[in-house]
Order: sequence, then C-alpha cells, then structure tokens
Amino acid sequence: MRHFIVELTYTVTFDQLADVIPLHRAFLQTAYERGWVLCSGPQLPKTGGIIVMRMESLEAVTTFFEGDPFKLRRLADYRFIEFDMVKRQSLLDAWR
Repeated sequence: MRHFIVELTYTVTFDQLADVIPLHRAFLQTAYERGWVLCSGPQLPKTGGIIVMRMESLEAVTTFFEGDPFKLRRLADYRFIEFDMVKRQSLLDAWR
C-alpha cells in the first residue's frame, strides 16, 4: 500500500458547507470501513480539510474522490500528496 495526504481547499465558506458535510463524512466513512483512511478533519481555520490515507495507487485515490459530495458539487479543490512512511509510532505498525 502507498500513503497519501489529501488536502482539500474549500471553494466556499465553511458555513456554506453545512448541508453537505454529513454527506461528505458518510462518504469518508466508506473509506474508513475499508481501512483506507487513518484520520481526517477540517483545517484550522476551516478553509479546507486533511485526510491521511493509504491505497494501492494515486489513481485509486483520485478515482475514489471523484465520488465525494464536495467534489460533485464543486465545493472543494483537491491536492494529493504521496509520501513514503519511513518512521512511525508503533501503533501504526499494522498500517504500514
């Protein structure tokens, strides 16, 4: 598995996302259930979000996010950053 940071930048104010946030979080939950996402949440200040995940390829990550309600409604722009997890806390040994 390869590791990624997904950075979302909202294209509207955080308050304008209120109706779509539950849909976005339900979408992310499907990735949590598959073991793809370690953690996620809004940036502070709330101008975007961060998701730490693992998948087999960058193409798989970008394809997955095509179904994100934020993407479908053009409420966020996405930046996908692949990284090599060289060091980690022992609690992440199974996530390697």
